[in-house]
Amino acid sequence: MTESLFSLGPFDINIWNILFLIILYYFAYRGRRIALGILNKYVRKTEIRIQGKRLAWIKLLSQSIYLLAFYIAILSLRINNPNVDFDDMLNYPIIKLSKIKIAFYHIVVITTVLFLARLAVFVTRLYIARKLKDNPKYNEGNLYIYTQLAKYVIYIFSILFCFQALNIPLSNLLFGSAAVLVGIGLGLQDAFKDLIAGFILLLEGNLKVGDVIKISSSEKESDLVAKIKKINIRTTQIQTWEGNVLVMPNSILTRDQVENWSHSSRLTRFKIVVSVVYGVDTDLVKKLLETAALSHPKVKRTQQILVRLADFGENGLNLELIFWADQHWDIQTYKSEIRFEIDRLFRANDIRIPYPQRTVHLPKDK
Repeated sequence: MTESLFSLGPFDINIWNILFLIILYYFAYRGRRIALGILNKYVRKTEIRIQGKRLAWIKLLSQSIYLLAFYIAILSLRINNPNVDFDDMLNYPIIKLSKIKIAFYHIVVITTVLFLARLAVFVTRLYIARKLKDNPKYNEGNLYIYTQLAKYVIYIFSILFCFQALNIPLSNLLFGSAAVLVGIGLGLQDAFKDLIAGFILLLEGNLKVGDVIKISSSEKESDLVAKIKKINIRTTQIQTWEGNVLVMPNSILTRDQVENWSHSSRLTRFKIVVSVVYGVDTDLVKKLLETAALSHPKVKRTQQILVRLADFGENGLNLELIFWADQHWDIQTYKSEIRFEIDRLFRANDIRIPYPQRTVHLPKDK
């Protein structure tokens, strides 16, 4: 049981070390779960709302349990390795190349930097949210944009610091791999195009999370109306009327014509096309169409409702019912409800909608 099984850096590991480490991290995991459970139960019982800064400290303390367990684990390894101290473990080289040497303390520094970067992103989001909520023009879209930009800046500087901690000169890394980067750039030019488009979307702020947009493209048979769910650095997640979530490259949003229904005034003009047979009383049809539009609660009665004779069609008169309503996500449902009302009024007043007719002339027998 006390014989060495393998070496972990400068430490010789036996079966007792493995059993102790398993038990230690099990109790650390259970202790963290129990502490969070007691805290949540206390918060619900006393009806205390934990503010953002206090919540950040709670998360930091809960993660510190694992750091304490790690320190105890290192101390336990010294029981059967009395000649190895903590400095020997930190300076032990894990990877040793001609110009690069990675010791255990490098791993500790990188892990700490990334942990602090994640915590900094969380605290920055809380700070930005508090500042924006004091603004009367606050919305979730602006909070998401500023948070994403802050997150990218924090992580970029964290990665640069990690390279500096590993004693990797960035200038030699960039210039030495210039040819490789050119080759990668040619192969991933579409991905880089999407990355640049992502920064443009976040910096301009014309499109935000929660906006309803209409994408018009000559390559598509019909326009696409969707709601923005999430804007990433390379792709954007949108939700269609059918409830499907599409992952769209950012370059499409900067290249195609995009109409943002939520950007300016939410009031816009919509159109319903309907056909009636020839010879019908057009004044009555006009009145019925106006009545159908006014019967819907979402149609703005302060705006004029128009009924236009669009064209003389093959089988009947083509009319357009034009009304104003909010650019709502459920506008297609509203238009469908107005069409049902039009059909009911037409049947009640014996107004017929034409259907295609063809006359076939058969040659006479000689």
